[in-house]
Amino acid sequence: MKSLYLLLIMIVTCNAFAQLDRSQRPAAAAAQKINIPASQVFTTANGITVILSENHKIPKVSIELSLGNSPRLEEGKAGLSDLAGSLLMSGTNSRSKDQLDREIDFIGANLSASASSINLSCLTKHLDKGLNLMTDVLYNANFPESEVERIRKQNLSSLQSTKADAGQMASNATRAINFPGHPLGEIMTESTLQNISREDLIAYYKSNFTPQGSYLVVVGDITKAQTEELVSRYFSNWQGGPVYKNELGNGQFDKGNRVIFVKKPGAVQSVVYVTFPIDIRAGHQDQLALTVLNGILGGGGFGTRLMQNLREDKAFTYGCYSSLNITENGSWMSAGGNFKNAVTDSAITEILKEFAAIIATEVSHEELSLTKNNMAGGFARSLERPQTVARFALNTIKQKLAPDYYQNYLQRLESITKQDVLRVAQQYFTAKNCHIIVVGNDEILPKLLPFDSDGKIEKLDAFGAPIKDVKSADISAEELINAYAMAITGSNSAKAALKKVKTVKSYQRVSEMSSAQIPFVLTSTDYFWNGRNEASKMEMPGMVLQKSYFNGQSGYTFSMQGGREDLTADEIQAKQKALGFIPEINYQANGMKYEIKGIENLDGHDCYVLYTNDGLSENYDYYDAQNFMKLRSNNIRQVNNETIETVTNYADYKDVNGFKFAHSFTMTVGKMTLNGSIKQIDVNPKLSIPEDF
Repeated sequence: MKSLYLLLIMIVTCNAFAQLDRSQRPAAAAAQKINIPASQVFTTANGITVILSENHKIPKVSIELSLGNSPRLEEGKAGLSDLAGSLLMSGTNSRSKDQLDREIDFIGANLSASASSINLSCLTKHLDKGLNLMTDVLYNANFPESEVERIRKQNLSSLQSTKADAGQMASNATRAINFPGHPLGEIMTESTLQNISREDLIAYYKSNFTPQGSYLVVVGDITKAQTEELVSRYFSNWQGGPVYKNELGNGQFDKGNRVIFVKKPGAVQSVVYVTFPIDIRAGHQDQLALTVLNGILGGGGFGTRLMQNLREDKAFTYGCYSSLNITENGSWMSAGGNFKNAVTDSAITEILKEFAAIIATEVSHEELSLTKNNMAGGFARSLERPQTVARFALNTIKQKLAPDYYQNYLQRLESITKQDVLRVAQQYFTAKNCHIIVVGNDEILPKLLPFDSDGKIEKLDAFGAPIKDVKSADISAEELINAYAMAITGSNSAKAALKKVKTVKSYQRVSEMSSAQIPFVLTSTDYFWNGRNEASKMEMPGMVLQKSYFNGQSGYTFSMQGGREDLTADEIQAKQKALGFIPEINYQANGMKYEIKGIENLDGHDCYVLYTNDGLSENYDYYDAQNFMKLRSNNIRQVNNETIETVTNYADYKDVNGFKFAHSFTMTVGKMTLNGSIKQIDVNPKLSIPEDF
């Protein structure tokens, strides 16, 4: 009986398989309409649109207040909105910043603010206390002067690091070129930051934080009745002027490709962005098809066209990506990555080819299917978060979407065809009217000329502002060094300066450095004696972090991580080329390779640029063309196949025993910026070198 049963199963199974045609791919099931719970929406008498998404799974509530204003042009005070947003949590009329922080921590809440929003998240049982804190910030932020200056210093440090961050430079240039005269194209600089006063911040706060046109998104363990009661209690008395609305332009659309270059001295690779604005805003009917298109081109991982071409086929880079940025205030497309100098022009050629190809012919079925599947999966995963439903409701209202826009998202995604993708590519994309942003060493400039439609490469600084070409120097490198020595020594001739320098047998300098990124002050001590001996030590409270010693013939370095390491022959030779109280005057005698590169404008000062190469690193020193004081030193070196760039800015020169020394400086290494001040300088002291050297 058992055998007969098994035989019957085999017969049925064989018949079933015989009826299947496995040469044909099974048809995919039709995309289903999604059952997304409708958010509850109501409007208050003072103009707030409240959006409620109930979720009672956990006893927690999140509230986001989003303002309805259009961004404003800030012009000479670019960065005003960002600074105001950073300072909203810095204290109120009734609470200091410390008090505010303590009360937030006490209830285990998260409370944050930006230039256009305030966000609260807390347990349901602490919601009253949380809203009390949130509305205190909303109504009573007082921007204390001490906090204004603290945040200003933090931003200044960030701006210093931007000058060494090629990616941030490229981002700044992209915004400035795509959106001139537009809020999206305004970049904070040191000068605009200094122009912003406390009064400006208060005026921004009062004019922008207004209930008219704002949105209050409530998500979590709360009912509509409770929400209405809390909104009435905490927000009904909120008053303000009319919401600011402005019709903003769509960006700079050019005829012909433009090459925009941002100089990064000594860079061994270039950051390349091929970018252009797109005449579309968030909520447009073509947004979904454009998103699919971007996923195929370079926004969807390793299988995209840009990655397959520039990484897998050409091996030009570790990664080449595209990004589609569609916002309510302006939109743009960018594609690019990091490329070695030798292939920068080839990389641009291939990126432009990919833009041209995706405009010319339909994408493949496999590309389209893979991208749509990835997007569908991401959409499904997003539905696991309660905030997603409320965000959908907010977008539906702000962007004037169809009421069933998100319910039908998967159906609309599935309906996008190869013809749709080609249509939007031809309508919105270009390979002939692009802004080609390149950040890198000026040695690559000749290779970029063929890409510019008029043969004139535009040059920007690190913050997207136009700069003039480098002017030829009107003095020699030797004359510059002599002028610097005369300025430092206060002498009226190079001979007198040299004679005075020779009187310095020793000196000791103590400086302190701090950073927003480290919680303690660093102390650095530098020693020099007998004309060729030097040592330095950097400490934190109770601990030596690193030190070095060199006697002209040998030496070592010590660090907490690596311990002691003797200097190599190459390191000794490099140090010998830069020995001395004023190393520049010994360059020729010590065999340093050096030349004057010309005159560049540095933060409003024309500066002579002196290039040196000691065999291990390159250095660019900037000397004020008016008084010959050194304003900046840019050092580039290779460490374990990685480029390390250190930028040091010098200021506040003061006289010490007849010599002028900079008494303040900033040092930027990667994204770390240290602010330093000189606490002590002794010229010709009787040195007592610590025994631990």
